Amino acid sequence: MNKYEAEFSNLVRSFRKKHMGKGPSKITTTFCKNWAICEMEGNLSPVEKFIASAEDGKQMVRAARTEMVKEMYKKNRPVEMEDFLQSNFVDLFVDIDIDRDFGMSVFVFDMDIEKKFKGQ
Repeated sequence: MNKYEAEFSNLVRSFRKKHMGKGPSKITTTFCKNWAICEMEGNLSPVEKFIASAEDGKQMVRAARTEMVKEMYKKNRPVEMEDFLQSNFVDLFVDIDIDRDFGMSVFVFDMDIEKKFKGQ
């Protein structure tokens, strides 16, 4: 992870903390073409872990951590990320493994951020 990918990870953590009350404990970001791919560990709050232990709880937490997160980014454009990358946010793909507390987010931007920040 180069310094730009590390700074992007910090922006993701900050955004999630601001809008969800908790950010992941560890984020690793890789820029690939116009994608910022974030691997995230330590996403779940103690309450979410408790809910996930119930029979239908895993699916409820997974839905909240995927669909609701995507909706959050639609309602609150990640302008700090756009300003940092000097690129417009286009879309977000999210998934999480509740048992492992490991999530992936793929941020899509309107330019090749890998080329722009490679080797810098």
